[in-house]
Amino acid sequence: MTGIGLRRGAVMAAAVIAIALSLGGESSPKLAIPLGLLPVDFPKDNPYSPAKAELGKLLYFDKRLSADNTVACASCHSPKFGYTDGAPVSTGIRGQKGGRSAPTVINRAYSLNQFWDGRAASLEEQAKGPIQNPIEMGTTHEAVVKKLRGIGGYRAMFKKVFGTEDLTIDHVAMAIATFERTVLSGNSAFDRYNAGSKSAMTAAQIRGRNLYLNKAKCDKCHEGINFTSNAYHNIGVGTDKANPDEGRSVVTKNEADWGAFKTPTLRDIARTGPYMHDGSLKTLEEVVDYYDKGGNKNKNLSEDMKPLKLTDQEKKDLVSFLQALNGEGWQKIQEPTKFPE
Repeated sequence: MTGIGLRRGAVMAAAVIAIALSLGGESSPKLAIPLGLLPVDFPKDNPYSPAKAELGKLLYFDKRLSADNTVACASCHSPKFGYTDGAPVSTGIRGQKGGRSAPTVINRAYSLNQFWDGRAASLEEQAKGPIQNPIEMGTTHEAVVKKLRGIGGYRAMFKKVFGTEDLTIDHVAMAIATFERTVLSGNSAFDRYNAGSKSAMTAAQIRGRNLYLNKAKCDKCHEGINFTSNAYHNIGVGTDKANPDEGRSVVTKNEADWGAFKTPTLRDIARTGPYMHDGSLKTLEEVVDYYDKGGNKNKNLSEDMKPLKLTDQEKKDLVSFLQALNGEGWQKIQEPTKFPE
């Protein structure tokens, strides 16, 4: 890789593999990994198996996990919208609106803490959250477990995967998280270019890549194989509102995190709009314009947010490069047509 941030990403990638091996994490050769990505490091206490991923997929798409059988995980994280919902904020049970945009599930396997504010330490923990959120799925862990135990087809699948029909909410979360770790995107035009195919990207995309690394310095935050540092930054989005979302500081109780949100992956970014934690920017062009002006000034604006002074052509080239990050892998996952009875 060229560019400091992307080179750092390659070094970090090698380090992650070494750490995973030293800790005994399980990377499964059975899971196909698209070009440009690392092997997925499954938790030692929740190793990969095709049967568990299949169970998790069914649960992910099954609306029966909500109180009134109207909302599934896939309702807000749908393959039709790059595993988001294509809306500024999500709609939950009884038409209730959430306060933040649904982040993509794509490449969540490489993410650290989950949610925009990082309040969940793992995908397993994250999977439990929406179920008992009154705005999202509006039920309880106890009610979901009781409902699933009453479905013979699910009992049989849980017994096959976990060795017991006496399933728990932890089993549910482990299965969903396993499926989500298979939702991968790689083999993009950028990946093929980076692997040596210099015709994989257009001239505009190559110019955009150079801007990304040099003048715009996007890789300060969007670095490595998944184009994110997994860190939190205040870039000013929404801070000009009457009651701004306080972001990460609600979790950490640290004023230094006020208005900071997790840096999202840029993989398949052209397919996952609208953008930002509040869905306030509709297009990539609007996103580039926002960064070009240096964001909205506020008491905690990141020091990296400065006007870029891009020309119109440079803006177009930068958007072209972002479009070169559209990848492959997750499209092969087939939505269930029927569910256990």
